[in-house]
Amino acid sequence: MAHLGSKSLLTIVLVLTMFSVAQANTIYIESVNGELSNDGLTPTVILVNAGSNIISGTTGGSTAPDVRDYFTIFVPPNLELVSLIELGGTQAGNVGFLGLQSGSQVTLPTNAVTADGLLGWVHYVPTASDINVLPTMAIPANGSSGFTTPLSSGNYAFWLQDSSPGTFQYSFNIVLSPVPELPTAALTLAGLLATLPLVRYRTFRTSSRTE
Repeated sequence: MAHLGSKSLLTIVLVLTMFSVAQANTIYIESVNGELSNDGLTPTVILVNAGSNIISGTTGGSTAPDVRDYFTIFVPPNLELVSLIELGGTQAGNVGFLGLQSGSQVTLPTNAVTADGLLGWVHYVPTASDINVLPTMAIPANGSSGFTTPLSSGNYAFWLQDSSPGTFQYSFNIVLSPVPELPTAALTLAGLLATLPLVRYRTFRTSSRTE
């Protein structure tokens, strides 16, 4: 739900202030980059990279029927989603809602009474400091499947909604990190273990010939 003028300037200032902590690789400011989709079947595609990926927009009951924002990302094979951080300064009414579904669409109807079909969800509240909500979303609740963190490579769709009267600014940081490589020692041990059957076979052949 894009808003121009003073709200656009406020959004830009808010996001730029967040960069004093860490520079983002991807920045999607709804009032600058375009209105996010309000249809879960055709979410806005946002390209993400390793590091911080900040998504900023507005939602709220006063913008009906555009009270929902949907977007989708693809986590590349060499990366994993390690954190989903509600950034300080995010606003919310009585109930801010953030849902996560595997795939490139949110297929749940807007009047769904359970979270069946979602990986996870969270009710977020206004915050003055950064909060990682991914661990809370990972816990199965009201029909969601739950998941283990970090999330591996694949497509993920996000659903943001606030049905409270008013207009509320939100900003979330999707943090991607490289998939950890096995330490050298572990690789060496794995290699040694793989040769054990061959060593045992050769030992057996040698001992049988000497008998």
